[in-house]
Amino acid sequence: MSRIPFFIILITLLTLFSSCSDDKPLKNTKNLQTNISSVAPKVQNTKKLAYIVTDSSIPFWAIMGRGVKNRADALGYELEIYNAENSAKLELELTVKAIKENVSGIIVSPSTSSACVTILKLAKGANIPVVISDIGTDSGEYVSYISSNNREGAYDIGKVLAKKMVALGFEKGRVGIVAIPQKRLNGQARTAGFMQAMDEVAIKGADIKQLVTWSEEETYTFSKEMIESYPDLRAIWLQTSNSYNGALRAIAESGKKDEILLIAFDAEPEFLELIPKGILAASAMQQPYLMGQEAVNAMDKYLSGKEVQKNIQLPILSISAENIIKNLPTIQRNVLGI
Repeated sequence: MSRIPFFIILITLLTLFSSCSDDKPLKNTKNLQTNISSVAPKVQNTKKLAYIVTDSSIPFWAIMGRGVKNRADALGYELEIYNAENSAKLELELTVKAIKENVSGIIVSPSTSSACVTILKLAKGANIPVVISDIGTDSGEYVSYISSNNREGAYDIGKVLAKKMVALGFEKGRVGIVAIPQKRLNGQARTAGFMQAMDEVAIKGADIKQLVTWSEEETYTFSKEMIESYPDLRAIWLQTSNSYNGALRAIAESGKKDEILLIAFDAEPEFLELIPKGILAASAMQQPYLMGQEAVNAMDKYLSGKEVQKNIQLPILSISAENIIKNLPTIQRNVLGI
């Protein structure tokens, strides 16, 4: 089979990408798909998988990667993990690299739902199946989508917060949100579910600020701005977990440690101490380790010619001081991967 040198494909990709923004799918991929199709074999003879992850420096994705590897090893697959470093451009470069490596299948946790559209187009052109693990896609063909019930999980943690606010007499105050990008389907679902819970008890919202750098300093700045702008702020909800120290620092510096509650989404190992102590009021915990395992299970079924469930949605654990001990084994394994 004739093969086009990889650098030619990559140059073509980068040329096409330079005319697109990071949050929009490529619009002119027909020629690129044709080129990739000629590079990748139509029949795979090796058990080799690629996992393309948006940013493995974020603990949630690192844990999911461990789940992917654990199951891939158990099923006898060779696995390569590609870290896109939260760059849609690098993500596409890595997609082309995975295709050039003749993988049997691609598992992807994309940077955005729109960026995933292009990844699916490229994989389809190379006749390589794709399983999506979290984030989702705006369109395209895939084998299975492994996700969490983000709306329900956010709604449940919103109910927990509302109950705490009422008990403390904070129900007339406002709640601010430090959000993940709202161009992501999971981000939209989290906001919608949480706001439903707030609306049901007439708790008002303050700002919603979207993360860009995902850093502790960014979360600190957002939290400080909301505290200064809304004297009646009584809670901050982080739609992620890794930058929680930024919010805690802003609250402490404001002198309102007893006046502003902090809740999160997902989990860090430190949460096992922070939640029982009341420093963190609660957290809605996805199960990334289990999600990674299920993504490989779905791909293995497809490659084995078995029926695969198109959408697999896992529950989110709503954890507070009242139930953390009971759920500790599940948290340690499926949430933290330890």
